[in-house]
Amino acid sequence: MNKRIETKLVHGGEPRPRIAGSVSIPIFQSSTFEYAGEEGYHDIRYIRLNNTPNHLALHEKLAGLENGEAALVTASGMAAISTALLSLLSCGDHLLVQDCLYGGTHDLITKDFPAFGIEVDFVDGNDPGSWRKRLKPNTKAFYVETISNPLLQVTDLKAVVGFAKEHNLVSLVDNTFASPMNFRPPEWGFDLSLHSCTKYLNGHNDIVAGGVIGRAHLIEKIKHRLDHMGGTLDPHTCYLLHRGIKTLAVRMKHQNESALAIANFLQASSTVKRVNYPGLASHPQHGRAQELFDGFSGMLSFELEGDVTDADRFMRRTTLPIVAPSLGGVETLITRPATTSHAGLSADERRQLGISDNLIRVSVGIENTEDLIEDLERAMR
Repeated sequence: MNKRIETKLVHGGEPRPRIAGSVSIPIFQSSTFEYAGEEGYHDIRYIRLNNTPNHLALHEKLAGLENGEAALVTASGMAAISTALLSLLSCGDHLLVQDCLYGGTHDLITKDFPAFGIEVDFVDGNDPGSWRKRLKPNTKAFYVETISNPLLQVTDLKAVVGFAKEHNLVSLVDNTFASPMNFRPPEWGFDLSLHSCTKYLNGHNDIVAGGVIGRAHLIEKIKHRLDHMGGTLDPHTCYLLHRGIKTLAVRMKHQNESALAIANFLQASSTVKRVNYPGLASHPQHGRAQELFDGFSGMLSFELEGDVTDADRFMRRTTLPIVAPSLGGVETLITRPATTSHAGLSADERRQLGISDNLIRVSVGIENTEDLIEDLERAMR
């Protein structure tokens, strides 16, 4: 559908004709469907094979949002990441990875991949000249994040695509922090774009889901692996995600603007030591973010003057943000990554990455921006 993204969010993937005239897609709460002459195992209509009407509608909608060839939904963001990587890598293969990642992804590749015989090397996402030194004859893929969790770094994404093409690697990017509103990886040449649909795509902190968007032959390969591994999204959750996606544009536009205003407020505060937000001119990759993105996300992180006790006291004194993990929902959430998203890393690993114990991460919701700033200011006092 050759429409702008706001229209695709609402109308993309909708059944034609509408089912019994229903404006909202029904929930097909059936595990099994009548045999219709399918010849291959992966084509049989069955919930675990990710091809019920609820799945197929989501696949079409997600692919259209980023202008990818195809898409696939999964039971969680980590199901999307793990299944995609295990579809591309086998025992004896090698993976290049950006050095600062979501803690769950970091744990997967450092704690689980060695048992599978998969080698991993971390690289500095902002130093393309150093990547060739880590390249091996058995390197198969290059994995990065659009905006890194939790330091909001912006990797040289154009260089990642160029390097992957030059060396015949599959390029994968976790686009959760940006969302399709701000960045569409297939348009920039990435082979696969991954999402924790739990976050911005659904936007209401009430489901867990994942998604993969990209080249059709790779999506087909990942689907076959997912069919065997069983990380399938159930029809009711498909329905909730389908509904949540429709409001992404109005939510994300507000969250972009609100996060930028809050980041500017924090940067001007004498009690704040450091603010990480790519929309700030002071951000080391601000120019790159301006070139790549249509908005800078609703995510930011910062450090207060003081120690962990001060950070915890500040979070307890806020009244609007909810102290909780996760992100991307309509409620503002605040957390220390050292105790949540990156708790699986050792203290030394976090320090090496620049993630201090008193780093505070904020997922800005859709509340009034001035109310949020006033609440943060009161908590600081």
